[in-house]
Amino acid sequence: MDKKHDHECGCGITHETVDLARRRVLAGAVGAAAAAASGAAVAATDEARAIYADPENPGLPQIDMAIEPGRTALVVTDPQIDFLSEKGVTWGVVGESVTEQGTVDNIERLFVAAKAAGMPVFISPHYYYPHDHKWNFEGTLEKTMHAIGMFDRLDPLSLENFEGSGADWMPQYKKYIEDGETIVCSPHKVYSPAQNDLNLQLRKRGVDKVILAGMSANLCTQAHLYELLELGYEVAVVRDATAGAKVPEGDGYLAAIINFRMVANAVWWTDEAVERIARSA
Repeated sequence: MDKKHDHECGCGITHETVDLARRRVLAGAVGAAAAAASGAAVAATDEARAIYADPENPGLPQIDMAIEPGRTALVVTDPQIDFLSEKGVTWGVVGESVTEQGTVDNIERLFVAAKAAGMPVFISPHYYYPHDHKWNFEGTLEKTMHAIGMFDRLDPLSLENFEGSGADWMPQYKKYIEDGETIVCSPHKVYSPAQNDLNLQLRKRGVDKVILAGMSANLCTQAHLYELLELGYEVAVVRDATAGAKVPEGDGYLAAIINFRMVANAVWWTDEAVERIARSA
């Protein structure tokens, strides 16, 4: 899809700035790309585990969530090219974190585990249509996403130019998402599922426990966590199956992991989540 925007919009974001930032982190992604090409799973790096390690002496109560078949589902936010691929428009700011955490492979491992266990899988996607670009006001990241054509689709009733666009699923996820069993919800428009049908779809299937993963950590993933908690769900976040932007304003992943620890019912590594899902089958 041709992603065009008005360079006079005042947002300061252009294809050139995105590409420059993208090239800055590509060198760090080479090892991960090579491992993915060889079929090897890319886990969180030792350096990333150390940087974002949990405190040795937590000051808050340590709680957990039990997986209960029939009541627990995997929810993945925005498993799309614009967030997770080197071809995506955000790679210049999220690529380093995605690579550090092994996010792409870790999300796939969750898909595999959930499907093998017969656990329901829900996708909460992010799409923008032409009418969304006519909003009268936007927040900081909304303005940026609109300016760079993130998640753009031509029409809510058409898939023209969708295949392979930034709004499309990551190619390796399609066999799980398009298997006729996965529930793809209507799109959320800002960050949380307040405006889509995720809550309805979960409730209609008797789900009240969620294993949460996807992109991006301090934006849509965190907003989904908060909304689901407010609606009465138990939520376990898979910490290395998400990632965040690194920008001059701060490290989005670090901001998110702090908040995950404070409010989620559990915070798991992918290894632990996969093992727990398998045991629950």
